[in-house]
Amino acid sequence: MNYQLAQVNIAKFRVPQDDPVNADFVNNLDRVNAIAESQPGFVWRFIGDGNDALDIQAFNDPNVIINMSVWSDINSLVNFVYRNTDHKQIMRRRKEWFEKVEFHMVLWWIEEGRRPTIEEAKIRLELLRQNGPSYSAFTFKAPFSAPSGVVIDPFKDECA
Repeated sequence: MNYQLAQVNIAKFRVPQDDPVNADFVNNLDRVNAIAESQPGFVWRFIGDGNDALDIQAFNDPNVIINMSVWSDINSLVNFVYRNTDHKQIMRRRKEWFEKVEFHMVLWWIEEGRRPTIEEAKIRLELLRQNGPSYSAFTFKAPFSAPSGVVIDPFKDECA
């Protein structure tokens, strides 16, 4: 069986999403998403009714937004997040738009061809918060390798 890397990150707007303060972020989403989709190793991204997920309220707080995607491997995602100039330029400005969220990003391995759900992503974020990095929920700073054989994931049934 082959595996791919799932990732979710959340952010909390400082002011309501439609406030003019957030216009530069919102107006650049299509461009940055198109860049992500053109990157080697990109597989899939979660979208709502439009070309992004801004209309999806995954959490009780309407100012919290979600971004979820799947990549062929961790290096492909690292290259986009940390080495792509366009993505870095937008993310350098994140303090203009977003509050600091302690557990805002989590990574985990999924079977090739499977798409993660919002509920699964929320479980993975909570696992990271409660337990720190583990095979089931990890970060760039504490990564875990893709499975090389059959690995029993105790959270798979809860998340599938």
